[in-house]
Amino acid sequence: AVPGLHEAFRFHDLRHYLASLLIASGADVKVVQARLRHASAKTTLDTYSHMWPDADESTRTAVGAVLAARADLATQEGDASPVTGSGASCL
Repeated sequence: AVPGLHEAFRFHDLRHYLASLLIASGADVKVVQARLRHASAKTTLDTYSHMWPDADESTRTAVGAVLAARADLATQEGDASPVTGSGASCL
């Protein structure tokens, strides 16, 4: 036991904390792999993949942002149909 630390604390917890900080900051798997000195990205993903944002949610967010921007542009141009109107080429 280390004085001042919870008795369940393991120094390996610091690696996990570093990985979680990097992932929360938007680091990709190769950056996290390098910082943790994993031999392969597979090791990093096998251990920490649950921490990365859900890819499906990221995709939905990206598509939603494009469609919202298109709808805003159509509204500004007075276009009644944001998908088929004069600005449809920006999709």
